[in-house]
Parts: sequence; structure tokens; C-alpha cells
Amino acid sequence: MIGRRGIAGMVAVALGVAALSAAVWNLTAEAGRARLSRDLADKLTVTGRAVLSEVERFRYLPGVLALDPRVAGLIEHPGRSGTIDVANRYLTRLRDHAGADEIYILAADGTTLAASNWAEETSFVGRNYRFRAYFKDALTLGEGRFYAVGVTTGKPGYFLASRIPTASGIQGVAVVKVDMAPLELAWSRAGERTGVADLAGVIFLTGHLPWKYRVLDPLSDAASKAIVEARQYEGVRLVVSPPLTAGTPYADQAETLSDGGEAFLLRRRRISPDGWQLFATVSLTPVLNQARLAALMTAFGTLLVAAVVLYLRQRRQIVRMTLDAHAALERRVAERTRELAHEVEERKRAEADLRAAQEELIQAAKLAALGRMSTAIVHEVSQPLAAMETTLASTAVLAERGSPDDVKRTVGAARDLVRRMQRTVRHLKSFARRDRGGRQPVDPAQVVEAAVELASHRARDQGLAITVEAPAGLPRVFGHAVRLEQVVVNLLVNALDAVRNAAAPAVRVILSAGDGAVTIAVHDTGPGIDEAVRDRITEPFFTTKETGEGLGLGLAISRAIVEELGGSLSFAGAPGEGSVFTVRLPAAAEQTPSEAAE
Repeated sequence: MIGRRGIAGMVAVALGVAALSAAVWNLTAEAGRARLSRDLADKLTVTGRAVLSEVERFRYLPGVLALDPRVAGLIEHPGRSGTIDVANRYLTRLRDHAGADEIYILAADGTTLAASNWAEETSFVGRNYRFRAYFKDALTLGEGRFYAVGVTTGKPGYFLASRIPTASGIQGVAVVKVDMAPLELAWSRAGERTGVADLAGVIFLTGHLPWKYRVLDPLSDAASKAIVEARQYEGVRLVVSPPLTAGTPYADQAETLSDGGEAFLLRRRRISPDGWQLFATVSLTPVLNQARLAALMTAFGTLLVAAVVLYLRQRRQIVRMTLDAHAALERRVAERTRELAHEVEERKRAEADLRAAQEELIQAAKLAALGRMSTAIVHEVSQPLAAMETTLASTAVLAERGSPDDVKRTVGAARDLVRRMQRTVRHLKSFARRDRGGRQPVDPAQVVEAAVELASHRARDQGLAITVEAPAGLPRVFGHAVRLEQVVVNLLVNALDAVRNAAAPAVRVILSAGDGAVTIAVHDTGPGIDEAVRDRITEPFFTTKETGEGLGLGLAISRAIVEELGGSLSFAGAPGEGSVFTVRLPAAAEQTPSEAAE
């Protein structure tokens, strides 16, 4: 249980961590804001020069027009034949050459006398623009500058105007309209939230289109009235509320604004001669994320230090407890070690007994297989004995008659019968002996040949012959020759039992090789395997034969022998379709020396 002092200590640590993290967050955020503010100041310097250079490259053009005699002639004699046409064509050529948006000439009353777009549907010719501020300033001050949305074309632009004096005293105004959209497009493509607002604070150029025609600061009634009278943003709905900023007094310092749920840092600067407000913004998200990371790292570090201190305080108690537990554990380990040693000895004895029992079981299964074939084997031996007795009797008679050739022939026949019995006995002795040898390369064809030789006596007793199909060049397998022979004998004996009452009894052994393995398949034409016992036929002591005909160990032992050699024993067949038992063993060439030595 944690006491009051523990709870109070945890609360104090938590409060300290929170205060320190907040201080780090504030310091990191302020440092980031200061860095961004310096970057914005540099950006404003570069951007301001770009804006002024865009405007100043056309500043000379209205003054040059005022000096042109064709323009002065148009002002003095607007109704003279050909004067307007000459002026229109001249202004069109000049517009295309200089790259201005439009150029036009106004009379003293504000009526357009000639324009570069005279041949277009949105021609300025004949329209009156005396309400425009640039016209009034040009007449009174000599030149005027004004940014507005065109009342005729609906296209925004920067209007530069100069007064045109003539010798007769009649005055006019030359106007050049500059399209500043390329500058805005460049900002937009660069993804910069940079812009320019007029003297009243209305944003008329920006790389972030949602801010266009929005106000930076709250718009005064007088400024709103002046915009309406000058028709500065004709046809455009100004977004006067809410302002982009909170109305902070203008200063050359950074301001924080929020737009679309994201915080930005804004810095602005006035540019001459129109008093425009050039501004640039940058997202505060990276700075705030950095501040949060610093605060989290501080909190983590502080908690880590607190944890180390707590650890050092408790370490002494833990060491003492650990030493006590270690002593108790050593006692338990010693006791358990003695128990495990006893269990290991018992397991070794059990494994030795199990191995001996398995060898005895395999030997018993071989003797059981011999017992099942005993009648046929006795018949196989007694037949040559009876024949040899008759042959020897005939030999005696022939010897008395003095027929050496006949005696030689009968003695040869007797020797053949002896060799036949010797071969049978040799196979029986080899099959019945205990196998003590290790694994070695074994020819599967020879194994099958020996097994067929043992089972052929019983096959002949049943009136059939076991056929063998073996291709030449079969690879060898690693194993025990006698045990593999026992497997094949068990399968052959089972096959012979299965075809005992078959209409067309037949037993075939097919050997094949492929995929790094050798396959021995024993086919019979018996009644097949009943579905009810398919899953149990390889169980020890399970048999479908009558009592006394088998121990039920043949397939179980065969399967154990094959799996011990790294192979598999499978079977297939349905009731009435016969059965196929297949032994699959890895070829000797596919086994490593370590596997072969096991």
C-alpha cells in the first residue's frame, strides 16, 4: 500500500514535471517563432523587390505616351478624320510590344478616345472613367496609380496614369493597365501564402486563393465608402468579416493568426508609393510540433531521473530481498537437480528397456510371419526330400546296372534338390536372425527378391505366383536389409491372406524411383479395406483375421521400421477394389552422411 507521504511525493513530482515541460514548450516555441519571423523578414525583402520591379517596368510608359504627337493630336482634335484610327492602331502595337494588359487615352472629361482593345467586344472607347482615382490624380497631380477590378472587363489590374499637356492647353490622360496575375500565379505554384493588400487592407494579390478579396484588419466605414465610390472592386464581393487578423495595429513584427484550424505566423511591410501592405505567412505547425516533442522529451527525461532516484532508494531493499531469495532458490535448485538426476537415470533405464522390448517385438513379429508361412515352408522342404529319396533309390538301381551316365544324371538331380533346400534354409536363417548391423546402402531390388523368395512358398501353396516389376538402375537406400525384408514380407503375407478367397487372386510388387525417393508398392486383388477399420489397421495388436492367424503387429512394426529410416508407409484401396500398400524411402544419394549414420 502507498502511504500519504508516497502519494504526496508522486503529486509533487507530477507538478514539477508539468511545470518544467510547460517552460520548455514555451521556450522552444518562442525560439521557433523568432527563427520563422527572421525568415519571413528576408522573404518580404525579396518579394517586395519582385512586386515593385513588376510595376516599375511600366512606370515610364504613360509619360512616354504624353510626349507622342499622335496622342497630343488626338487630344486637341478628337474629331479629325483618321486621328482616332491612327491612335488606336498605335496603342495596340505598343501594348503588344511592351507586354502591358491594356493602354488607352482619356479626354479631360474622362471619356476614352482611343484604346488598344478598340477592336474587341470589351473595348474601352467611348466609356467614361472620370470616377477612377487614377484619372483624378493624373489631372491634378500629373500622375496617378491605382489597383482595381476593371468595370468593363471585370479583370483586375494596376492602372498607371499620366497627364497629357498640349500646346492649346487641352489636357488628357494616358493610362496603362498592368496585369499582375503572373506574380500571383508564381506564388500559388510555389505554395506560398504570400500576398499584397491595398491601403485599406483589402487583399488583392495572394498565392492562397481563399484569402483573395479578404481584409487583413477590420475595415472602417470611411474606407468601405471610398472603395464603393471609386468602384475599386466592381462586381467582387469583399469578405470583410471576419478579418484575417484580429486587428493588431500594424507594425514590422510577427503576428499569429489561425485559419482553417491551422496556426500561422504573419509578417507584413508597407511598400511605396501606394502604401500597399506586403505580407508573408508560414505555418507554425512544425514549430509547435517541435515544442511538443521538446516538452515530451523533458517530461520523459524528468520522469526517468525520478525513476532512477526511486530505484536507487529501493535498490538496497531489493538487493537484500534478492540475496534471501537467491539463497532459497539455490536450495531449491540443488533439490531439483538431485530429482532430475534421478529422473534421468530412470528415463535411461526405461529407454533401454523399451528398446529391448522393441527388438523383441520385431523378432517376435518375424517369427510370427515365419509361423504363418510354416506350412508352406515345410511343404517346400519335404517335397525336395521326398524327391531326393526317390532319386537316390533310382541311383542305386542304376549303379547296379552299370549305367554311369544315368547315375551321373540322377546324382546331379539330387544335388539340385539339396541346393534348393539350402537356399530355402539360408533365406529362413537370414530372415530369422537378429539384426545388429548399422545402416548401410541397400539394393531395394535385392530386398524385394529375398522377400518374394520367402513368401513364394506360401504363394505356390495358394496356387499363384508373385510378380515383380523393377526397372533397371534403381538407386540404393540407406537402411537395414533384414528389417526392410521383414517389411516387404509382412506386406506380402497380408496380400496373400487378402487374396485367399478372391475370384482372380493376384499379388504384384512394383518398384519405382523419382523425386529423390524409391517406392515399393504391393498390390493385391483382395476385398480391399473397410472404411470402418482404415484408421486402425496400423495400430499394434489390431487384426481383422481370425483368432490365432496373427498377432496384429505386422503393419505396426512395418510402419515403425519405415519411419525410423526416414520413409513412410501408406495404403489405398476401397471395398471390392483391392489394396495397395506403398513404402517410400529416400534414395541414398539424397541423404547426408550424418543422416546415413543414424
